[in-house]
Amino acid sequence: MDCIVSAPGKAILHGEHAVVHGKVALAVSLNLRTYLRLKTTTTGKVCINLPNIDTFLCWDLSELKKLIPYSCGKKEEVKLLDAELVRRLRDFVGVRDGNLDTCNMATLAFLYTYLSLFGSSELPSLTVSVWSELPTGAGLGSSAAYSVCLAAALLCASGAIPTPLKERDHTARWCQEDLERINSWAFQGEMIIHGNPSGVDNAVGTWGGMLRFLAGKIIPLSRVPLLRILLTNTKVPRSTKVLVARVKDKINKFPSIMTPVLDSVDAISCTCEKVLSEMTCEPITGEHYNILEELIDINQHHLNVMGVGHPALDTLCQVTLARGLHSKLTGAGGGGCGITLLRPETDSFVVQSTVQDLKDRGFDCWETSIGGPGVQQHSPQSVKEDILEILNHY
Repeated sequence: MDCIVSAPGKAILHGEHAVVHGKVALAVSLNLRTYLRLKTTTTGKVCINLPNIDTFLCWDLSELKKLIPYSCGKKEEVKLLDAELVRRLRDFVGVRDGNLDTCNMATLAFLYTYLSLFGSSELPSLTVSVWSELPTGAGLGSSAAYSVCLAAALLCASGAIPTPLKERDHTARWCQEDLERINSWAFQGEMIIHGNPSGVDNAVGTWGGMLRFLAGKIIPLSRVPLLRILLTNTKVPRSTKVLVARVKDKINKFPSIMTPVLDSVDAISCTCEKVLSEMTCEPITGEHYNILEELIDINQHHLNVMGVGHPALDTLCQVTLARGLHSKLTGAGGGGCGITLLRPETDSFVVQSTVQDLKDRGFDCWETSIGGPGVQQHSPQSVKEDILEILNHY
């Protein structure tokens, strides 16, 4: 077996942090993707290559077999993490609590999914190679795109779901039932990496487009307009877990102050959803964009109130506003990334000079759009040449 899959990154338009507390979030796929190639081999080894984070690991099947002396049973349907398997894997990989770096987390998620899916049968020898267009640890769903790709490829390799690609197809997607299975396994990977994730990131990686997320229920929005954005990475590192805990502490400390803030963010998400659906069924006007921009500004202020802002994000908002563009953080905040809405008529000179200005501040910045497809299988011909070269290198 030799298959290539990809999944998109994500940005949250509105509702980050509030979503953890039962409010609506609008999440959207980013046209920046993570690609994974899985190849079965006859080496008697399991190898994973993650060149983005300079991680290249191999294990003998005999080593891995020792981790599953008790019968796992083939767990194609999943709800809870197998805490015992996680504990064994942490020991095996040498993870201590203070040592949860990207490499260890990626390794744990891979081995957990591999052993859970194959543990009850013969362990196959295989090589997995991953390349991502997404920066890690920047709130762009890079870990979820990785977990989604892992789940899709390993479920296919185990025979739990079919490979959808037919001859002469360039790309193909799975049916709804298989996507739900991919999503639930990807969520397990996210739990290993993030502790208590909302499930938004893996859902966007799985379904793509735009999703409305409320109290664990995910509703893909049937039609959304294509929106141009600037995506800016402040490159300020932060921990999602720490920031989620910070918001929770503030809500506990000042419930009468923070509850209306969460309700307001909820109303922003609902208003934005209404405007976006209007934009798909009537002529798009400047007033639609005016409302979208105002919602962005209000939400950014709310996120600062929640305590998840950062001076670098303030700089992003100031630099873009000087050119009449509106920005907010996306994801966990505390640094990480921000999105800037571009109107259809925004002049390319304005865009280029804004991008340059942000790069001069030490940020990464690129123009992209939102709303691409979710997880899909690729023929080699449908993968960009430079990415294919990297995947074929291992």
